Amino acid sequence: MNEKNLLAEQFETNRNHLRAVAYRMLGSRSEADDAVQETWLRLNRADTAEVSNLGGWLTTVVARICLDVLRARKSRREEPLGPHVPEPSADQDTTDAETMMADSVGAALLVVLETLSPAERLAFVLHDMFAMSFDDIAPVVGRSVVATRQLASRARRRVQGGTPAEDADLQRDRRVVDAFLAASRNGDFAALLEVLDPEIVFRADPVAVRMGTLAEIHGAAAVAEVFKGRAQAAKPALVDGTMGVAVIFGGRLRIVLAITIEGDKISEINAIADPDGIKAFEVVPLAT
Repeated sequence: MNEKNLLAEQFETNRNHLRAVAYRMLGSRSEADDAVQETWLRLNRADTAEVSNLGGWLTTVVARICLDVLRARKSRREEPLGPHVPEPSADQDTTDAETMMADSVGAALLVVLETLSPAERLAFVLHDMFAMSFDDIAPVVGRSVVATRQLASRARRRVQGGTPAEDADLQRDRRVVDAFLAASRNGDFAALLEVLDPEIVFRADPVAVRMGTLAEIHGAAAVAEVFKGRAQAAKPALVDGTMGVAVIFGGRLRIVLAITIEGDKISEINAIADPDGIKAFEVVPLAT
């Protein structure tokens, strides 16, 4: 069997799994099929000689495709697609009652999933539904492992019936971000140290670096120096469903700070100023 035929056989072995992932991500049969087809095209273009786990590689690719679709859907301000419940296969041995129950649960879940941000939805679906590790999910959503775990945790609570306003952790995180912004605006170095984890990591994308910061900074004192006396145009915001900061001036969103909070300390800040990078996030500024 030649290499191309072997890849095709391995892809077919994973097709149902990929379609299940894509469907739960997108809530649409046709979009799920398109995502799986695009995964096949990317497989054909890729050099997979060094890939030891092709199933995991394919899952990562289809997840990234779905994430792009969800983010594009959000950026166009489209109404979410209604859930399309998969029909059972012809060879499934299920009664009508069992099928109706499965369809009802599936539809209800998809309705809730539509309320999540793209990153929350991906983290929850891949981890809770398909047992993918946070180490593997984090690169897909472009977050740290801790931040990805928080995305899934918040998504899980919302799926179980909670809302952001009722989320005690989100309220706690809002207090931390408010304290961080107040200390920053006031140039209060000591107060900044109070809300920053001693081992905090700050990262900035190339556009943010051109605005005058280093690409990566470690430690509370060094990060506090960066933010002391700044944040005048910053507002607390929900960034992909978690607490972060939106920097808005001239009527435009200029910088997004994706923040990771552990306990009552900020442990990671990622500054995104590239316009295309900003579009990848769902950002909802909050009233102050």
